[in-house]
Amino acid sequence: MTLSFFDQFMSPTYLGIPLIALALSLPWTLYPTPTSRWLGNRLLTLQGWFINRFTQQLLLPLNPAGHKWAVLFMSLMLFLITLNMLGLLPYTFTPTTQLSLNMALAVPLWLATVIIGLRNQPTIALGHLLPEGTPTPLIPVLIIIETISLLIRPLALGVRLTANLTAGHLLIQLIATAAFVLLPLMPTVAILTAILLFLLTLLEVAVAMIQAYVFVLLLSLYLQENV
Repeated sequence: MTLSFFDQFMSPTYLGIPLIALALSLPWTLYPTPTSRWLGNRLLTLQGWFINRFTQQLLLPLNPAGHKWAVLFMSLMLFLITLNMLGLLPYTFTPTTQLSLNMALAVPLWLATVIIGLRNQPTIALGHLLPEGTPTPLIPVLIIIETISLLIRPLALGVRLTANLTAGHLLIQLIATAAFVLLPLMPTVAILTAILLFLLTLLEVAVAMIQAYVFVLLLSLYLQENV
């Protein structure tokens, strides 16, 4: 049976049971549990330093009311990074290539920022739909445009993460297939292709981390507009 390149993005099942729940629970078992001792090991120290630096950088433009989201943003960041990185291992499944999962993460968080803005400062939140100094004839058009741009924000979050990871996985599989086919025919070209594959894998590691950071950063920017 000839397999399609897109078969790698199908959710795995065992005895008819989807295993995506197992893939989603795996990242939480990989991180060390914080200890109450004053001195921890090097891994705990590195983990604490990374969390502190990222939290400071992410919450810098937010006022104190938005600092309540620090734990949620940090947990989401580590969760997405781990899922994206584990998906680069052979014979693994990347849940974040599923648009349904990404939308399930993006829509509730985006909706929470909008509800917070409408509850705490409804005038300012609604004022974002109409830029200051707009000519009177353009007011209805601009309100429609700004409303549409507001509603497509969660879609943009989910599609961006899905598209970047899917494109990277497809490109890796295409180049790996080309290297395997060219090995008995043109070994020199196959070796060059393998080197390109190695460099692309390093790039995908960076993309996996950057896309998780961008996802959380955009959510923090949406929160900044509403607190």
